[in-house]
Amino acid sequence: MKGTYKAVEVSAPGTLRVVERPLAEPGAGQVRIRVEACGICHTDAAMVTGIYPGLTLPRVPGHEVVGRIEALGSGVSKWKIGQRVGIGLIAGEDGVCELCRRGDTVNCQNPVVSGVTGDGGYAEVMIAEARAIASVPDELTSAEAAPLLCAGITTYNALRNASLRGGDLVAVQGIGGLGHLAVQFARRMGFHTVAIGRGREKEKLAKDLGAHAYIDAAVDDAAAVLQRMGGARAILATGTSGNA
Repeated sequence: MKGTYKAVEVSAPGTLRVVERPLAEPGAGQVRIRVEACGICHTDAAMVTGIYPGLTLPRVPGHEVVGRIEALGSGVSKWKIGQRVGIGLIAGEDGVCELCRRGDTVNCQNPVVSGVTGDGGYAEVMIAEARAIASVPDELTSAEAAPLLCAGITTYNALRNASLRGGDLVAVQGIGGLGHLAVQFARRMGFHTVAIGRGREKEKLAKDLGAHAYIDAAVDDAAAVLQRMGGARAILATGTSGNA
């Protein structure tokens, strides 16, 4: 299939430009996605400035990608043309490194990384490994689903793998891009959810999203408050600076 597509590429550190590229066919085990939405993540800033490890230029950023499959590579049988799918930052693994052989594929030593080892979703189309894509339910718009491929996966998996039980007290520190999703997941997963921020600006948002309580760490010692509540079974820290 011949043709072209538009993409936004980093041609030099700090420089984004719209370019037109020839349309490529997916290779074995790959799909080509017609992009409908791509979220903007702070990690993209490291890609645009050229400081992300392993990045070579020119490169198309974007790793919160939702769209519809428009072409299948050889060997792809699970997916069909027209299906709406999403793909995130970690977009494949080598399967043979020490960590992969331990089952820790997310920390693969030679990963496929959207927008780093290959072009990402700041484009009309994107080539992706079929094994790394996920189906997107009809209940979500593409714009709603896109951020879940990054912040959503990060916080949901943190909670899912924390050996928690319903009713456990879970604190979410930092109510930003990651934290506002973590609060919603924690509440829906049946945990007693406590949001921690600095200042009162995000208190209403946190409670509207499902937090049972809010701690203003600019005024109170969050650890002491949590101890008075009986102690947290898990603390999901999304902000690593003192001003988070």
